[in-house]
Amino acid sequence: MEQFQSGKDYVAGDELLQAVNIAMALQKPLLIKGEPGTGKTVLAQAIADFLGKELIVWNIKSTTKAESGLYVYDVVQRLYDSQLGIKGVDQVERYVRLGKLGQAFSSEQQVVLLIDEIDKADLEFPNDLLWELDRMEFHISETERTVAAKHRPIVIITSNAEKELPDAFLRRCVFHYIEFPDKELMEKIIRAHYPELHKKLLGQALETFYRVRNLSSLQKRPSTSEVLDWILALQLSGTEFDSEKNSIPFAGVLIKKNEDLLTLAKNFQGA
Repeated sequence: MEQFQSGKDYVAGDELLQAVNIAMALQKPLLIKGEPGTGKTVLAQAIADFLGKELIVWNIKSTTKAESGLYVYDVVQRLYDSQLGIKGVDQVERYVRLGKLGQAFSSEQQVVLLIDEIDKADLEFPNDLLWELDRMEFHISETERTVAAKHRPIVIITSNAEKELPDAFLRRCVFHYIEFPDKELMEKIIRAHYPELHKKLLGQALETFYRVRNLSSLQKRPSTSEVLDWILALQLSGTEFDSEKNSIPFAGVLIKKNEDLLTLAKNFQGA
């Protein structure tokens, strides 16, 4: 299989690249953790784009059940059709809708499957997927049909560590924690998004951004996505600033909590 590499739209560190390629080689799900804004979710899109494969996204919510990712049997619609005398009600297969996992298994080509924010679901959710992720198949009891993966999907699972995941689930994954980028990697990320950015502005923005992130009393430190938005705001407005002076234009693009803005004001005059 082709090795995943950084591209112009997604810049990854060497350890993350290795984790992706090892997971693909071992045919195991890749479990990604990291603070918000470090590129966990967009990694799956980057892999799909690089390999030229379809991306199927399963967004997990607190109410999501594992079986909904396999299939849903619409018994209510079948009953409604029966009452209306619609033909074909006896064909149960018509009322079975494949979920995101079922779609990935049924695809004629290998796909990238993103199970996003798995820790939002209840504690039993990961355990309920153990068999399917191991065997890459599931059974539809209403039709007595077994859906087996035609091509084993590349599975990327993200977690914000809201809950601890079961050991049995963790054993089946390759795990990687995305560390927040250092200045060198962040410069590459910013350059990938804004290749024409003036060198002076880039240097000033990086220095100020990491100075803000290093404030120990912040409740929510700004992320990669926020520094990208901040730089775009600076570009669009044509604003110039001196990182050696205690002034941060558009501070509200970087900082999203009132308490943190007050902290910033104490450390940066005019922020």
